[in-house]
Amino acid sequence: MSRVCELTGKGPMSGNNVSHANNKSRRRFLPNLNDVTLLSESTGKSYALRISAAGLRSVDHRGGLDAFLAKAKDDELSDRALKIKREIAKGQATA
Repeated sequence: MSRVCELTGKGPMSGNNVSHANNKSRRRFLPNLNDVTLLSESTGKSYALRISAAGLRSVDHRGGLDAFLAKAKDDELSDRALKIKREIAKGQATA
């Protein structure tokens, strides 16, 4: 399982551990990923995603999964999220 947010594309970053004596050693900053289930209003289905805490706040801020995916860029989304975005677009077109 990769350490990348399915909605925002956030992944690991690298940096340094710096000691009191100013010694530097490489380290990784991992994103805060959580397994969540989000409900789509247009399709009525729930989707299990692995997203970052910041991504979850963005989904809430934009007004839900449907609104978030409508504004999201396709290159940032995972393959599963792109499939969900297409399903939601079909659901909104028929409604």
